[in-house]
Amino acid sequence: MNTYKVTLTQEEREQLIGITRTGTHSAKKIIHALILLNVDRGPHSETRQTNEEICNVLKIGMRTIDRVKRRFVEEGFESSLIMAPTSRIYDKLVDGDVEAHLIALACGDPPKGYARWSLRLLADKVVELQIADSISYETVRRTLKKTNLSLGESKGG
Repeated sequence: MNTYKVTLTQEEREQLIGITRTGTHSAKKIIHALILLNVDRGPHSETRQTNEEICNVLKIGMRTIDRVKRRFVEEGFESSLIMAPTSRIYDKLVDGDVEAHLIALACGDPPKGYARWSLRLLADKVVELQIADSISYETVRRTLKKTNLSLGESKGG
């Protein structure tokens, strides 16, 4: 495992101290600034703390400290303070076909014994009809909201 040594200049230390004491910054940016201040091995640092001590004080994980140190060494000062963009790609659960079936169900008559469709009823019916393997009522809600379809409106006029 690589050990990254963070060495801050006096200007960088002053900028980090400014981030932690003044202004409106995101919580992550402040935590990253505190991490960098505490892991500094340069001539301007007052105290030297271990990663375990920093974890206990800041209530963060060891991996967070390692990631911030690595980003500082590899990518630079500014990059270590900002959030890294996620590389995760989420699969779409509802495509056009499932959406069309769902809207058709919601616009149709509700099951016997019910006055109107609920989100849970729609989700169960989509699975029952094998339109989708599984679907949550929250996904049903987002899909219907996207289409401006309300289940609460009356059908008559």
